[in-house]
This record gives sequence, structure tokens and C-alpha cells, in this order.
Amino acid sequence: MRQLNEDARFHGILVQLPLPPQVNEEAVLYTIDPAKDVDGLHPFNLGRLAAGNPTFVPCTPAGVQEMLVRTGHDPAGKHVVVCGRSNIVGKPVSLLLLQKAAGANATVSVCHTGTRDLGEITRQGDILIAAAGRPEFITADMVKDGVVVIDVGINRVDDATRERGYRLTGDVDFGPVSEVASAITPVPGGVGPMTIAMLLRNTLQSAQRASGG
Repeated sequence: MRQLNEDARFHGILVQLPLPPQVNEEAVLYTIDPAKDVDGLHPFNLGRLAAGNPTFVPCTPAGVQEMLVRTGHDPAGKHVVVCGRSNIVGKPVSLLLLQKAAGANATVSVCHTGTRDLGEITRQGDILIAAAGRPEFITADMVKDGVVVIDVGINRVDDATRERGYRLTGDVDFGPVSEVASAITPVPGGVGPMTIAMLLRNTLQSAQRASGG
């Protein structure tokens, strides 16, 4: 990691998580040069995001924001409920949409699998971002009519009818919830491609900064 930090040929570093159990994930992430941390997960970059002056916005939260704005569901003035508290999605997307900035200005509530009466919270959301890491965790009775649902989850569920023996599903029970929601992202094919696009954007920005552009 230190060799990559010092090598001017490389402008972005991303660590594919989770790492094997014998590798200290925190030590690896904290070793990345913040100027090359295109996934935005170094404490320096998360701190700048919290302060409202980000260098790199974490890719999935950035993708969620772009998706909302570009599909006509600007979070400004809306109540956004985030179900999840991870450092990768839940916390940074909450910080991002809370900012006094374009594409943000939302009222943000954060809940999670340990929240009491979770449905009472999720039903308040004009926009619901599901990132709890549990398959089909959000059911139709947990959302209000007309909600916009962003499903960040991607889970493998055993399925003997599939050739590979499993299928991919999100954190939202897609079929029933789609009948209540005004808009909903699929899994796969929803947030995932946006995450990749934001990673490429961050990498381009890093290269531009390194070249003085």
C-alpha cells in the first residue's frame, strides 16, 4: 500500500472489502494516502465530508445522490430515512444529504436493525435508502404511499431453481414495495452501476489534481 502511495503512476487506490480475516482491515484503509483514497473511506476524507468540504465523496453515497437528482427526486426539503449505519453507506450518505448544498438540504433520519419500532421510522420517509445488509428486510408495510426507495443492499439468497444455486436480492422486498412506491431501484442493476461511475469520477478528479488541473 505504501508503495502505491508513493508511485506517481497511480492516482487512485480502492481496497475491495471485506478482506480475509487475517488482514487488519482498519490498518489497510488507514494506510491509504487520502489524496488517492478514491473510495472516500479514509478518516480524513470522511471528516471533510462531515465538515461539508469533501475531497472524495464515498462512491455509493455519491451514486445515490446523483440518481435521486437526475431522476427528478431532489432530496431538498424532503425527509430522507436511511436504514443502515455502515461506514461505507449509511453514515456517509446521511452526512452527504444533510449538507447545505445542491442535491442535499434534506432532513435526515438514521435507523438500523437495532431501532425499536423500526417501521414507525421508515414510514416517515419521503425517500427511503435501504442499506441494512439484510435480504428483503424492508417490507411493504414499512413504507408510505408514494415513497422513493433506493435499495443499496445486495445479498445472495439460496435458490435451487437457478443454475448457480443462488439469486441476488436487495434489502427491500421488491415486488410488494414496488406497488406502494412511486419509484424504486432494482437489484442488481440499480445502485451498483452508479457506484462504479462515481469511482471513475473520483479517479479522474484525483488524476487532475495530481497534474495540477
